[in-house]
Amino acid sequence: MQNVFVYGTLRAGEINDIGAAAARNDIAAPTLVGSATVRGRLFDFGAYPGFVPDDAGIHVRGDVYEIDDELVAVLDKIEEVYPGVEGLFVPREVTVEVKGTPVTCRYYPVQRDSVKGLPEIRCGDWVTHRRANGR
Repeated sequence: MQNVFVYGTLRAGEINDIGAAAARNDIAAPTLVGSATVRGRLFDFGAYPGFVPDDAGIHVRGDVYEIDDELVAVLDKIEEVYPGVEGLFVPREVTVEVKGTPVTCRYYPVQRDSVKGLPEIRCGDWVTHRRANGR
């Protein structure tokens, strides 16, 4: 088991809902640990957001799940992360605070140079932003 911080389409109710992804692949359902934030900048790619870590950035909202190790390969496929291939999303590790407790998580920020010219999501919450823009 490991933890993952999701900030975009992997969040519950979104197009790549992490629970639905587990169910489709007959993997144990992820367990919601709680909400958390990570400092950075969130950008609008149209159908999905991209997160760039930045200690001087805003608090970007997301959710932390405990997941079965088998689910990592499914998440990597959704985020188009393949061994030896440099893609848009880059799996990394981050420590977040959930209910006052530090939790180390896998997450998927984007390459910093990929956001040039894209609109920034200043509210720091993909779901709020998406809904406000009628998507």
